[in-house]
Amino acid sequence: MLQNIRIVLVETSHTGNMGSVARAMKTMGLTNLYLVNPLVKPDSQAISLAAGASDVIGDAVIVESLDEAIAGCSLVVGTSARSRTLPWPMLDARECGVKCVEEGAQAPVAIVFGRERVGLTNDELQKCHYHVAIPANPDYSSLNLAMAVQILAYEVRMAFLQSDRVEQPQYEESPYPLVDDLERFYQHMEQMMVTSGFIRPSNPGQVMSKLRRLYTRARPERDELNILRGMLASFEKKRGEN
Repeated sequence: MLQNIRIVLVETSHTGNMGSVARAMKTMGLTNLYLVNPLVKPDSQAISLAAGASDVIGDAVIVESLDEAIAGCSLVVGTSARSRTLPWPMLDARECGVKCVEEGAQAPVAIVFGRERVGLTNDELQKCHYHVAIPANPDYSSLNLAMAVQILAYEVRMAFLQSDRVEQPQYEESPYPLVDDLERFYQHMEQMMVTSGFIRPSNPGQVMSKLRRLYTRARPERDELNILRGMLASFEKKRGEN
């Protein structure tokens, strides 16, 4: 199951951090590392600081965009150290570990970490189902990248070990859609709103951001998303007939 959990680093600027993250991951049994548009490629310093986890560095998947890194995932959790203008469903570190293990049993999940200095952008955070914040000392909350990965990887491992001790009920609910399907739904919905005149491309405001937040909070299952897509297609067809 742990193979279904991706650690995603966005635009990492120091190869030493890549190595330290790989070490933090492997000590907790995680090996699936994605590097999104790294400012420098892994080098000898990354291998050195990996301290025995060089295989995690060597097998890291390097992609150009966050969309590529989270493609195929049913759950995406983004790390955020500060409140945003648009509130989003939040998890603490322990809740993050439990939710990743629960959903990782069915499909890939991703925990996304931002740039060392500025973290994730608002657009990137809106691609996540949840945000997770580590409740560090407010008087000194300076966690480096590897520390943050270590804390969340530890919580994932603890949740994984606990799940092995407890008999799991049969999974009966409809699975959640992959992020790729959600993005197609958002694009379809935005296109319909533009076509109908509900929003103007030149001045869309925050309509789509707020709708993303609404559906992220609701977390429609795959069957429910299919109903929504079918509803949009029906409106589109009816409009074409008129």
